[in-house]
Amino acid sequence: MTGQNVLITGANTGIGLATARSLSALGARVIIACRNLELARAAAPSLEAIALELGRFDSVRACAERFAALGLPLHVLINNAGVAGKRACTDSGFELAFGVNHVGHFLLTELLLPQLRAAARARVITVSSKAHYEAPGIDWSAVTKKTRTLTGMHEYRVSKLANVLFSAELARRLAGTGITTYALHPGVVASDAWRHMPQPARWLYTRGMLTNEQGAQTSIYCATAPELAGESGLYYDHQQPRTPSSLGQDRALAAELWERSLAWTRATTP
Repeated sequence: MTGQNVLITGANTGIGLATARSLSALGARVIIACRNLELARAAAPSLEAIALELGRFDSVRACAERFAALGLPLHVLINNAGVAGKRACTDSGFELAFGVNHVGHFLLTELLLPQLRAAARARVITVSSKAHYEAPGIDWSAVTKKTRTLTGMHEYRVSKLANVLFSAELARRLAGTGITTYALHPGVVASDAWRHMPQPARWLYTRGMLTNEQGAQTSIYCATAPELAGESGLYYDHQQPRTPSSLGQDRALAAELWERSLAWTRATTP
């Protein structure tokens, strides 16, 4: 990874931090983008950090501008940050999980396309979840309202389906550009993504899960494996390509999600 620049969202803790440390050890220049710069610097003092609140469009745009100001090509973008288990809306007006896990990353990726293209060959990795298999679809009205369910797990599943659809659609739209995309299930990891889930539900849900270091392995694989250079738009689990859900393979749904996301991120309100 020497000579490669990597930007990872939500990398001051959990899977993202484990991924950042591993890629840095391989020689990459790693920049972490997260909400709390003080915590980021404490957790990873050797890495550069940029402020990013994925639930606020102004923050996403400022993050992209800050990275662009560095004048660097972007070889690997890892859309890693995620939330689950909290009932709320983002400041930009979306159901919390959907707004952070999908919409914020959609906008960030779009804004960083010039830097990705400048790398000649680049990878966009989006951390999804096998929870997407349980998503019944996307209720376009519900994703612009506060979380409805008590645990937020239904909304989390929908956001993870959106991650799979986004990655596949991005691959189709960037075919032939040298930018390849990868969605993945990191394993069931006891990360800080569950920090908002109320107790005792959080304890019950996370017991027996993988460590963050174990959960980072598929992200690292998708970022570094030479054999994946010619692959794009696939979904990975345990460092192997897997078939996503039938909805995750729905091209019409992916295209609709893309167009709606584009309209949302270019409007002042959803």
